[in-house]
Amino acid sequence: MGLTEEFNEGKEWIKNELVFTKNKDVNFFEVTIRVLGSLLTNYHFTGDDMFLNKAKDLGMRLMTAFSSPSGIPYSDVNLEARTAHVPEWSHYSSTAEVSTVQLEFRELSRATNIPSFEDAAALVSQKIHQLPKKNGLVPIFINPNTGHFLPHATITLGARGDSYYEYLLKQWLQTGKSIDYLRDDYLTAIEGVRDLLAKRSNPKKRLFIGELTAGSEFNKQAFNAKMDHLTCFLPGTLALGNANGLPDWHMDMAEDLIHTCYLTYAVHPTFLAPEITHFNIGSGSEDMFTKMADAHSLLRPEFSEKPPPKDMMESFFLSETLKYLYLLYIIDLSKFVFNTEAHPLPIHKN
Repeated sequence: MGLTEEFNEGKEWIKNELVFTKNKDVNFFEVTIRVLGSLLTNYHFTGDDMFLNKAKDLGMRLMTAFSSPSGIPYSDVNLEARTAHVPEWSHYSSTAEVSTVQLEFRELSRATNIPSFEDAAALVSQKIHQLPKKNGLVPIFINPNTGHFLPHATITLGARGDSYYEYLLKQWLQTGKSIDYLRDDYLTAIEGVRDLLAKRSNPKKRLFIGELTAGSEFNKQAFNAKMDHLTCFLPGTLALGNANGLPDWHMDMAEDLIHTCYLTYAVHPTFLAPEITHFNIGSGSEDMFTKMADAHSLLRPEFSEKPPPKDMMESFFLSETLKYLYLLYIIDLSKFVFNTEAHPLPIHKN
């Protein structure tokens, strides 16, 4: 962007101030996609080994997350002590979190010639591949001790489920379309979305992606006509897959769904979408409505609009929302794949 002075300031801060020796727990997934991913991107775009050395140091500390009995990573890591554990509120890790670190750890292996990073992360995808699913769809919690999903957990493409599906496709692309089970699991999952989660609202028949939640009857799941803002990642993912030879009906679904995502903004006087939109699938005059608890915008990157100011900014506003707007016009998607935090990583031939 020509912001050389600002970049050099940030680079010097990373070199001299960014350390991973604080005695504090961090979220394994968030640090991987935000910090490890960004260090690797900076290394590839500058060739400066300082970024790679920082990434290697961080990666070695994060590796303790994979020390569970099953190899499914724990959610929390103490970077100084190199210890890991499940969250305080649960014995489970989020499925999206454990299955959305593979791009970064694979790239760290390729850049450092240390296979253990890729091996540990790829094993997670292989284990999840072998687990039973519902039409290719996965529950949102997984036990790192047993390696099994939480029975009857919610199935959603929103929070805790979304990027599992994104990384199936992107891992396949990252490895030169050479790992068939990743493509096959993705294709099966999208068929599951079409058959079980994709519904149309009343009265205007807007396409949306709902959820399956634990029902009142044992082993039954009820359909919930709500869609997280996060689910609006799906049209872009479907389009990326279609651009790489996957079925044309994926693109048809993408175009239909992106219009609904647009409407979640356009129907409001502020032109801002809520965090969660609910859809009418019974009788009624409005296709969508918002509950008070969900009536806020977090500047998420699936769409780009500006809300009133609040004394807090998520890091993804800079690293995703603004970065996507710029990089989508200059990055060759045949050579790079974006991680889920908008950091471009190179595509390999194998």
